[in-house]
Parts: sequence; C-alpha cells; structure tokens
Amino acid sequence: MDEDEWCSRLGAKLASVTRPLCERAALVPAGAASHQGFPILVRRVPATQPPADREPMRILLLGGIHGDELTSVSIVFQWLDLIDSPQAAQFHWHVAPVLNPDGLFSAKPQRMNARGVDLNRNFPTPGWKEDAKDYWVKRARRDPRRFPGEAPLSEPESRWLHEEIERFRPDVVISVHAPFGILDFDGPKNPPRRFGRLYLNRLGVYPGSLGNYGGMHKNMPVITIELPNATTMPPREEVERIWRDMLAWLERTAEGKASDEGKDEVVESEAPPEH
Repeated sequence: MDEDEWCSRLGAKLASVTRPLCERAALVPAGAASHQGFPILVRRVPATQPPADREPMRILLLGGIHGDELTSVSIVFQWLDLIDSPQAAQFHWHVAPVLNPDGLFSAKPQRMNARGVDLNRNFPTPGWKEDAKDYWVKRARRDPRRFPGEAPLSEPESRWLHEEIERFRPDVVISVHAPFGILDFDGPKNPPRRFGRLYLNRLGVYPGSLGNYGGMHKNMPVITIELPNATTMPPREEVERIWRDMLAWLERTAEGKASDEGKDEVVESEAPPEH
C-alpha cells in the first residue's frame, strides 16, 4: 500500500485530513501492520534545533488508539503540519497518528481493533493476568468495547507500540483520545494544568491501559488528551492553542523548571469516565 492509497483511504474517512495535509505528513510504514494488513504509519522527526546544554527530549505522540475517536487522528495530522516550527524543533519526535487502522476503517468506526480488543487495555501492566479480565467482568460488565484480550500484547498494534517504547525510550508519551474534554496525566514530573481549554482531571488507572503501563509501571510521563468530541474537530484556533500549550509545557519540563501548575484548577468528577 503506497502513500496515494493511504491518503485516499484516510481522506474518505476523515474530511479534515485532506490529501495535501496527508502528503505533507510524510508518514512511512513503521514495520508492523494491523490484523487486516494496514500498515502502522509513523513519522520520525529528529531535533533540528536541539538545546546546546542537553540531549533533546524524546516525545512519542499517538492518535487513534480507539478507532471511533476520529478527531484524535485528525488533530495529530494537523499538528504534524506544525512540527517543523522552531519551538517544536528542539524535541525529537516519533508520531503515529493512526494506531488502530482497522477500528478506524470499519464500516462503522469502532473502539476496538479487528479482533474486538480494546488496545488501551492490552498493555502489560503488573498483575494483568489477574486483574484485566476480573476488571472487565466485574467493573466493565463484559462491555465488548473494553475487552482487554486474552493476554497482554496479544495484538500486533499494542505489540508495535510496546516495542517502539522500548526502542525509542520516550521522555514523554502524549496520547490523544476523545470525547471527555479533559487532560489526564500518569507518572512522574509536574503535570500540565491545562492545554487550551482542556483542564487537568486525573481519571485513575485501569489494568492494561497505556497510562498505567507507561506512567505507573515504566515511570514515564503519559499525557492523555481527551478532546471534547470524537467526530467534530475543535476550531482551528483551539487546535493551535492546545499545540502551543503542549510545547510550552514540554519546554518547561525539559528545562527542569519546578512548577506547581498541576496542583490548581483540577477538575474533579464524581464518576470519572473510562478513556
């Protein structure tokens, strides 16, 4: 499958990912494919303006872990259009905007992959074999949209991401979801208070989730951006504002500046939704 076919299929599914935008993303096959054979696409962008006094931070940016969260894919394509800016150029980026292509390209986009597994419950968190199925049965009430799979990393998509984390060793993982309109954060360092109009609201951790695996087990900060709507993109100014706030937080974090920004204005919910 070549770039022309990738961009045709993406454009047919996502009105906001035009052919020129898709082509400018300059994605290449990552060396892994979904169950249905669609390649996982990635762009690797070395730091072209690295800091003089330290190694550039490594950022892993992900979209489309859940195939029915269309905006989580589209916004990553829009950010790829901004990734050559001077502020972004101080970081080393690996970007995978469509981690679950089979879910996205289903006749009706679905959260799970082609085998009915929720990829965001399939990562090898401690105690997965004891906890993941138990949580799915007792807490998720066997919701098929949240089925964790028969074993951790049973799916090619989650295996690729696990291997990419081991290879790239990111300093921060940023995973885009929808539709709860908040920021979630797992792991060390001071969390961001807000990106754009999205305020910090820690949702907790779940067996097999990327936040649990990366933030709690690997001690690697994981930011989950929950856009307000899964099918309607935020206005362009908000897309750019989230991006600018993200870069500013990454810059402060890279410089090691102490900040209490994550301690204030945390939005609490009585029954946090599962992302």
